Amino acid sequence: MTSFADLGLSPKLMKGLEQSGYTAPTPIQVQAIPHIMNGRDIMGLAQTGTGKTAAFGLPLLHRLLDIGHPPGPRKVRSLILAPTRELVSQISDNLTVYTKGTPVKVVMITGGASIFRQSEKLAKGADVLVATPGRLIDLLDRRALTLEDCGYLVLDEADQMLDMGFIHALRKIAQHIPLKRQTMLFSATMPKLIEDLAGTYLRDPVKVQVAPPGKPVERIEQSVHFTPQGDKAKLLEEYLKGHPGEQALVFGRTKHGSEKLMKLLVSWGFKAGSIHGNKSQNQRDRTLTEFRNGELDVLVATDVAARGIDIPGVRHVYNYDLPNVPENYVHRIGRTARAGADGRAVAFCAPAEMGELKDIEKLLKKALPVIGGAPWGLADIKAAPKPPQRGARPQGQGRPQSKNKGAPRKQGAGKPMRGVEGGGDAPKKPQRNRRPGAKAQGRSNVA
Repeated sequence: MTSFADLGLSPKLMKGLEQSGYTAPTPIQVQAIPHIMNGRDIMGLAQTGTGKTAAFGLPLLHRLLDIGHPPGPRKVRSLILAPTRELVSQISDNLTVYTKGTPVKVVMITGGASIFRQSEKLAKGADVLVATPGRLIDLLDRRALTLEDCGYLVLDEADQMLDMGFIHALRKIAQHIPLKRQTMLFSATMPKLIEDLAGTYLRDPVKVQVAPPGKPVERIEQSVHFTPQGDKAKLLEEYLKGHPGEQALVFGRTKHGSEKLMKLLVSWGFKAGSIHGNKSQNQRDRTLTEFRNGELDVLVATDVAARGIDIPGVRHVYNYDLPNVPENYVHRIGRTARAGADGRAVAFCAPAEMGELKDIEKLLKKALPVIGGAPWGLADIKAAPKPPQRGARPQGQGRPQSKNKGAPRKQGAGKPMRGVEGGGDAPKKPQRNRRPGAKAQGRSNVA
């Protein structure tokens, strides 16, 4: 069996790994680490929970340790981009563990935190900067940092970054990074856009793959329970009572619905919390910490957290609402069966969600075992109301009519923001048609 010592990592990193309890590398780490240490660009395809952070993080830190002197003011030596705040926080936490006892400085920047404090941190420079694209562009525009000395670029969860509309942000950021660099791209799926992205950013890359894209961890016991939409809450209660003391993650479709479900579970006596785009970064961090420490048994979340939760104690994942994008199903259930443990994933399917279920089974190339109810017939599907879409108004609440139909609409009124759900991490759209001489209205930097 290959060990971390066999991979030639720095003894300083080995000491941090031993103190953290890491013993043997995962397959993606065995394949990727030697190529990265040799300076090759990497195209990594691996399912969630396979150890991708260490696969690019350890060899990157190994190369940075060889430099031997601190970075200059506002200078960044390596950049890791990830699509969500939770994932950035997870990567930063892992790298901080790996670098314990070394002079390597890791800095994390995301939306929802003070941009002034982040500027102060960057004023001293960073060996590794872990960031969401939106906030990074804000800081670049403020000239709070420079990427002219950045020799390493990592794009983590690249497929999700493209899904969330970050392609233009990536192009803008790439203009600040030297062409002579080492680039690592990791993705759970390989759509055509990822191939195009790899062709643009990677030079003669080595492709490493440990599992077919979209294939969930084999240790997860998957199933589907057919139930009317209105019966899902009581059904979830029955499942949760069936495994007291074991942590469960529940995925909803909308921010409002997830918050309402969390409050309902609390009223029924469950220790539950929620994270979604309407929560501030401090609230999300606090709730995740409580869940990680075992203070909460149930966490209700939207897809904003599907790739940012790495908590080994999660034994059960419930897809309360099926996702619109079938790949998100894989990332959701990948929150269980972490670190070699077993896990269970149950999908609740209402009549209006039969299309989503078929798309998921097509991706998995197999039918999910039925553990409750029976597949809905055509009559049930036609009679069922459509499931709420992310950001949609509740049923029965149309757009309010203006008393003065001839009055001009206020700029942006009734128009949802584009980009990441509630996070503001997506690139910002410039305002148009501003009156000459009018003052620019302030906006919060929550990118």
